[in-house]
Amino acid sequence: MDAFKLDPKRTALLVIDAQERLLPAMPPAHQRRLVAAHELLLDAARLLRVHTIATEQYPKGLGRTVPALRAALDAFDWCAVPVFEKTAFSAAHVKGVTDALSLVDARTVIVTGMEAHVCVFQSVRDLIHKGFRVHVPFDAVASRDPECRAVALDLMRQAGATITTSESVVFDLLSDASNEHFRAVSQRVKALPIEP
Repeated sequence: MDAFKLDPKRTALLVIDAQERLLPAMPPAHQRRLVAAHELLLDAARLLRVHTIATEQYPKGLGRTVPALRAALDAFDWCAVPVFEKTAFSAAHVKGVTDALSLVDARTVIVTGMEAHVCVFQSVRDLIHKGFRVHVPFDAVASRDPECRAVALDLMRQAGATITTSESVVFDLLSDASNEHFRAVSQRVKALPIEP
C-alpha cells in the first residue's frame, strides 16, 4: 500500500489534547485555523466512517476537549468516539489508544492536536516506531510558540511522518468528486481561514 494514500477503511484519526485551557495559549491565528481544521477533519471522518480517537492530557488541570470539537466528536452517529485521559505525553503509551487502533485495523494514523512539539511529536514518533504510517496536517497542530511548531513539524518529517494539510487529507479520503459527501466536505474546506 502506498504510504501517501489514505484509505478510509485502514486509516484512523487521532486528536491529541485539543483542550479548553490549552487552546487560549496558542497564537490567535493558529487557534482559528486549528479549530476549523479539526471541524473539517472530524466532519469528514464522521461522513466517511474513519475511526476516530481523542485524548485529554490531565483534564483536571487543562480542562476537557474544546466544546466545538467535543460537539463534533459527539456527532458521530455510527460509533462512539473514545476519549482517553492521559498523563503520558505520548498517546502511543496509552494502552487504550493503541488497543483502539489495533481493534479497527488501522495502518495509517492522521495525528492532530496540541502541543506540536510535545505530545503530538512524541505520539507521532512512537506510532511510527510501532509500525504505523503517520500523516500530520500542519494546520491541525499548534504550539504556544510558532517556532516550536515549526521545529516539531520538521522533527516529525525526519521521523518519517508525512506532513500534509487538512484539505489534502479530506480530499484524499474522498478520492473522487463523485463521492456522495464531496459537496458537504468541500463547503467546509472553503470556510478554512488562511494563516497570515
